[in-house]
Amino acid sequence: MHQSVHYSQTLDRTFFALSDPTRRSILERLARGPATIGELAEPFGLTLNGLKKHVGILETVDLVITEKVGRARECRLGPAQLEDATSWIDGYRRVWERRLDRFGAYVEERR
Repeated sequence: MHQSVHYSQTLDRTFFALSDPTRRSILERLARGPATIGELAEPFGLTLNGLKKHVGILETVDLVITEKVGRARECRLGPAQLEDATSWIDGYRRVWERRLDRFGAYVEERR
């Protein structure tokens, strides 16, 4: 039971982190290479504190890591592999594919 609760909490935090378009855009930008908080904030018109909140949420699930470089805080993609989220999505996709296959067979029988 404890593993299930941990799995669920991790999955909840991962989906929450990915649910925001700004956070997804941050990840897309970091896929091209590291960037400072200021560089990430600029295209969104966010304050540094606003951007730091988004980065903090991404850090909680290891999607982003930050480190101090001189006077700036540099961000880069973190070590998260997203296996939990991928497994969850794949499981539901298989369920829906089976349902659609059964529905397709039913429609064909009715013809």
